[in-house]
Amino acid sequence: MENTESVIKYSGVNISLEKTILSNINLDLKKGEFVYLIGKTGSGKSSLLRSIYADITIETGSACVCGFTLNGLKKSKIPLLRRKLGIVFQDFQLLKDRTVYDNLAFVLKATGWKDKKAIKERILQALDDVGLLMKAYEQACDLSEGEMQRVSIARAIVNQPELILADEPTGNLDPITSEEIVQLLMKINQKHGTTVLMATHDYIVLDKFRAKILACEDGTIKS
Repeated sequence: MENTESVIKYSGVNISLEKTILSNINLDLKKGEFVYLIGKTGSGKSSLLRSIYADITIETGSACVCGFTLNGLKKSKIPLLRRKLGIVFQDFQLLKDRTVYDNLAFVLKATGWKDKKAIKERILQALDDVGLLMKAYEQACDLSEGEMQRVSIARAIVNQPELILADEPTGNLDPITSEEIVQLLMKINQKHGTTVLMATHDYIVLDKFRAKILACEDGTIKS
């Protein structure tokens, strides 16, 4: 039976930062989908992702993400929304002075986890999912860039999110490592049913690993 549960639903949304970046966005991403978001640099891909995790306020149209209505969302509710999201950045954004384990523990503690045994089990499972269990106690600064992005993905999934937002996750990586990262995101999508929205301009990856595509073009989103 086809899943009809929407993880992201935008209707007539405008996204503005001083000026309008994207207008009349209509999106409906279902639970378990893997979707690419493509477009030229400056076309609004990152702005759309920022609006999804409530870093940009939505004032026009209606927007719902993981059960949260974004219009008029109180600041006190934003952390609750973000607990349902995993975010993967192009530049990894790891705490370089800490171990891999401590990078993931930081996320869990920040979202209210207190049981040390449960924290350890969840971290080791996330690292196992990305193939880095053996690197748990290494310093983040000692990893290769590909390993850093795997840790970034482990950090994104450690809280078992409903939705992963990946903003150019292969942008700083060589072609072989880029393919490994996309395969990893697809594996997580298939294994856990986690919805993935991945912004990219890596057309080699797009061609090799086919999935639904949305495009930022002419100031809006086209499917």
